Amino acid sequence: MARDMTNGSISKHLIQFAIPLVLGNFFQLTYNAVDSIIVGRFVGTNALAAVGTANPIMNIIIFFIVGICIGASVLMSEYFGAQDIEKFKREVSTTVIAGFIFTIITVTLCVLFIRQILWLIQTPKEIIDEASLYLRIIFGGLIFTFLYNVLSSTLRSIGDSKTPLIFLIISSILNIIMDILFVVCFKMGVAGAAIATVIAEMLSGVFCIIYIYKKIPLLHFSKEEIVLDRVLLKTTVNYSWASAMQQTCLYVGKVLVQAVVNPLGVDVIAAFNAVNRVDDFAFTPQQNIGHAMTTFLAQNRGAKKYDRIKKGLWTGLKIETFYWVIILVATYFGAKPIMTLFVSRENAKVLELGAVYLHLMSFFYLLPAWTNGIQGYFRGMGELKVTLASTFIQMVGRVGFAYILVPRLGMVGVALSCLCGWIVMLVYEIPIFIKHRKHCSVENIICSS
Repeated sequence: MARDMTNGSISKHLIQFAIPLVLGNFFQLTYNAVDSIIVGRFVGTNALAAVGTANPIMNIIIFFIVGICIGASVLMSEYFGAQDIEKFKREVSTTVIAGFIFTIITVTLCVLFIRQILWLIQTPKEIIDEASLYLRIIFGGLIFTFLYNVLSSTLRSIGDSKTPLIFLIISSILNIIMDILFVVCFKMGVAGAAIATVIAEMLSGVFCIIYIYKKIPLLHFSKEEIVLDRVLLKTTVNYSWASAMQQTCLYVGKVLVQAVVNPLGVDVIAAFNAVNRVDDFAFTPQQNIGHAMTTFLAQNRGAKKYDRIKKGLWTGLKIETFYWVIILVATYFGAKPIMTLFVSRENAKVLELGAVYLHLMSFFYLLPAWTNGIQGYFRGMGELKVTLASTFIQMVGRVGFAYILVPRLGMVGVALSCLCGWIVMLVYEIPIFIKHRKHCSVENIICSS
């Protein structure tokens, strides 16, 4: 069901829109983590390290695609908020066609060159074959990843965040069942985990298509409406490129940090993989609260309701901070039990490395909560280049400090390098944010007079 966020309770809109996004990502992260848990428990530490090495590379490509969809959805939300339905539908059509072409090209390149990429990040010889196999299967299913993300982003742009959540829950449950079937019962190793993920992504995309066909007349297209609008494509590329690069920068940074971690040995790689999964549970919902802010702000920008933009911004930042408190308690007091999900208690070194990291990061997670809220604001206001620049700065800061700290401090150095990256990011963002808010306040006065 479409949701018009230009009227009604601001906090209610944001919370009702954000909660399904957060829950959806918990389910998605759960079935991603299940790959690591089942592989680590039933295949071994080397397999866990292989999946861990593969994940940042996989996420670079996946989140580039996600970023394309997020950038396009800002335009969709703006046109929907302005009730320009013809332009809204042309934007959806242009995004789908251009995105499919881009994804096919990306899949081809990734499958051809994945082994060379793994060598570049100094992947140990004993895990490179499994990491390569895992990635080739995942990349083979990227077209389904794009399908789900473009359709779910379209639904969210019209205010429907619940339906993608339902489909994600269903596919998550199916993925867990298939993980157990392929890895535990059929002994298919990392290949089984990858196949389960691809099938789950395919099903979530199919569910979206069926739902739209039956329930959303707004998204039914005649043959004449299926077009690649060159003018809109240029605008979409500007938005999507900045958003995609912003999303990708996060994971390019992870790959570069992975390259520093890999020479420290399989135990450290395994611990790094496990805590990265925990990081995802902290970061991704924070990002999605920011995405809820983006949709809200973009719709109200299209409707020229500037007072609601200001109130929506501060409400969103409060939600981000509240979520951090939950994560702080969970990761600080549950560090060791969380690590035992990924490896048995016999792997004492891996457990200890992960617990030390999580105790530090539980406090550090506050900073990405704020940065994601600020970035949600900039995206909603159409300032995607700011989000790209700030994320790039964060990546450079994090990687630079990682190369200094990780060889000396190990997993503690990984946590501290994250902290330094976020501090650098906020130092860049906050002055621009203050200046932008002052400009918007002046614009609001002019429009009201």
